[in-house]
Amino acid sequence: MTSVFEHALGDDFGRLHPRLQRRFGVDGGRDQGCVGTGVMTRVWRGPGFTAPFLHLGTLRHVLFPETGADIPFTIENYAYRDTYDRPTLTFVRTFQVRPHRRRRFDATMVYHPDRDVIVDYLGTTQHIAVDLDVTVDRTGGLHLRSGPQTFRGGLGCPRLITGDAEVHEWWDEKSDRFRIQVSVTNRRFGPLFGYYGSFTAAYTPAGAPVPAAVRPLRENAT
Repeated sequence: MTSVFEHALGDDFGRLHPRLQRRFGVDGGRDQGCVGTGVMTRVWRGPGFTAPFLHLGTLRHVLFPETGADIPFTIENYAYRDTYDRPTLTFVRTFQVRPHRRRRFDATMVYHPDRDVIVDYLGTTQHIAVDLDVTVDRTGGLHLRSGPQTFRGGLGCPRLITGDAEVHEWWDEKSDRFRIQVSVTNRRFGPLFGYYGSFTAAYTPAGAPVPAAVRPLRENAT
């Protein structure tokens, strides 16, 4: 199975830094999964009025209101074919925001060959689908930018209530670590949520089971 990022990037996949090629090349062949462990230097959110919106996100493991510095972090990426036989890669991020509280930000990325695009399904029930624009920068870093968003069933999300996400991930040669920066903004209300930090990665060999805990409870066919 070809990885979702190799499908989407085509020849540009070879422009990624070699460390990112392995990380985003997880396809169930060489590696079944990639588990990153590190620290988010900062997790932030927008003004106080954004908190209720972020609290709602905790119900389906999408966004959360807590903020802080030096927050322990893991990201679990596993490759598999979903029930619709689509190449899929999990993106399950866990933040230890308090000594006795973890928050998760769940997503599954699926490649749609008919539209030649990665769709990022958010939450435990894939209730929101987001088209992604995927590019490689001159240093071999990966950029993801969100595009059109739809609710389950294909109904478009009004731009007023959606967030525009930007993700930049790259390899830091000096620290020998992956670095990541994420921001979510709303065109009217401004910054909503984000984080930045670094992590190392360990790889799960091909044939290992994909943990049930990282797979969505329900899949979206659209």
